[in-house]
Amino acid sequence: MGYYIRILGTSLAVPPLAELQNAVRPATLDDGGVGDEWGSLVLKHESGVEIAVIEKNTVKDGELGAEEIEEFVDEVQHRKPDSAAAWLRDYLPSVKVIYAFQLLSGTDVDNGFDQMHAAWGLLWEYAGGILQADQEGFSNEAGFTILWQFSDHVSGDWNAAVLDTSGRWIQFEMDLGNQSHREAFWRGEVPPGAKLL
Repeated sequence: MGYYIRILGTSLAVPPLAELQNAVRPATLDDGGVGDEWGSLVLKHESGVEIAVIEKNTVKDGELGAEEIEEFVDEVQHRKPDSAAAWLRDYLPSVKVIYAFQLLSGTDVDNGFDQMHAAWGLLWEYAGGILQADQEGFSNEAGFTILWQFSDHVSGDWNAAVLDTSGRWIQFEMDLGNQSHREAFWRGEVPPGAKLL
């Protein structure tokens, strides 16, 4: 199973395939010949090396998108901080579409990550919503991580957010490897010494 990042969109608006293709140049998008009605795209370098597979799943009862949302609702209740888990349980039922990006080997060569990010950014612009990344967590609508799903060995600076008592997101940069920063975040607090953004 590969590494996935997802857009959990609240709008069914989709960019025309030509606009998406233009955003990723010089890479290409293989739509399987279905054009704007695509359900899956393969983002490739000009050489043919695959960068990412992009799947679009609308959230409808009995379909994959709805099953994924149910799994996410179950999953978040066991994560920290509690305030973000509660916010996500309320938010996730509003998701109408999931764009799942499976990152492939081409992401790491010839600016592949930048081309993947261009597709991801344009789809997020149209769909709105929040983000989710395997082994990282969920974001708020501004793209700041709000729910911890990192491994114990993670380190480095990271943009995160916690809810204040009025329900407003406080955004900051934390050090993922700093235990006191982690524990404050898990409690739903801005870590001591974190840089407010």
